Amino acid sequence: MTQTPQETDGSRRTVASYASYADAEQAVDYLSDNGFEVSRTAIVGRDLRYVEQVTGRVTYGKAALRGALTGALVGVLVGWLFGVFDWFDPIVTAFWLALDGLWFGAIIGAIAGLLGHALSGGKRDFSSIGLTTAGRFEILVDQEVADEAARLLAGHDAPPVDPVPTGASDARGAPSATAQPQR
Repeated sequence: MTQTPQETDGSRRTVASYASYADAEQAVDYLSDNGFEVSRTAIVGRDLRYVEQVTGRVTYGKAALRGALTGALVGVLVGWLFGVFDWFDPIVTAFWLALDGLWFGAIIGAIAGLLGHALSGGKRDFSSIGLTTAGRFEILVDQEVADEAARLLAGHDAPPVDPVPTGASDARGAPSATAQPQR
C-alpha cells in the first residue's frame, strides 16, 4: 500500500490502489471493521477496457433455434396468463393455452430468427459476450478523513498493492493538477 496518499481533487483523495476489485473490496471492508465511516469512500476502476469474447458463428439453424426458444418462452407465458385470468374459461384450460402458446410461439420465433438473420446480410454473423474490465481499482476517500483511512490501511495485512501512478486522476477521471509521484 502507498504510504503517501495521492491527492486527486478538492473533495477526494486516492489512499490506495489495488490490482483487483476483490483486494480493494477487502481493504474497504477492513476500514469498516475498524470503525471508519465507509460512506465517505469510493472504489473507482481505472484503465477501463472493453473485451468482447466471440463465442461462435451464427448460422441459419442457430438463428432459427434461438428464435424458436425465445418465441416458445413468450408463447408459454402469454398462454399461461390467458389461462390464469380465465379469459377463455371454461372453453379452454390454462394447460392447453400454454401448450398452444408454446408451439405457436416457437414457430413464429423461428421465422423471426431466420428473417432477422437473412436481413443482416452476413454482417455480424457471430455471437459474443462483452465485458468491461479495469486495470486497477483505487480507493478514494473524502479529503477530511483521508489521513485516517491511509493510517488504518497502513496497518492492514493486505495483498500487494499497485502504486498510484504519477499523474493520477480525480474521481471524474480527469488528470489531477496536484498529482505527485508516490515514494
